[in-house]
Amino acid sequence: MAHEVCGMSTAIDVVGGKWRMHLMWVLGEGPRRFGEIRRLLDGVSEKVLAENLRHLEGSGVVHREVFPEIPPRVEYSLTALGTELAQALRPLEAWGDKHREVLRANLAANCETGL
Repeated sequence: MAHEVCGMSTAIDVVGGKWRMHLMWVLGEGPRRFGEIRRLLDGVSEKVLAENLRHLEGSGVVHREVFPEIPPRVEYSLTALGTELAQALRPLEAWGDKHREVLRANLAANCETGL
């Protein structure tokens, strides 16, 4: 039950994984269509992108809007909850930017030594 009461665990459940924080960053710049998101996130498959968007939508941080057009147009955007979460992630991004070189060097050294 400790998992359910820890705010950090709750936040990680929402944004954890390889692509979700990247999605938050992309959508923080404004509404995007699926294909546009896929082009911006080099290396993500359609399946993984769709799964992660569904997860974020289910968490209430992403809104999916289908426009009644032919062909249908779908846009994804951050909800108010998602915008608040994106703001909360900015200090983490700043920390990563500040320490990027040291962290990369440490990771490279650990890979070479087998750690």
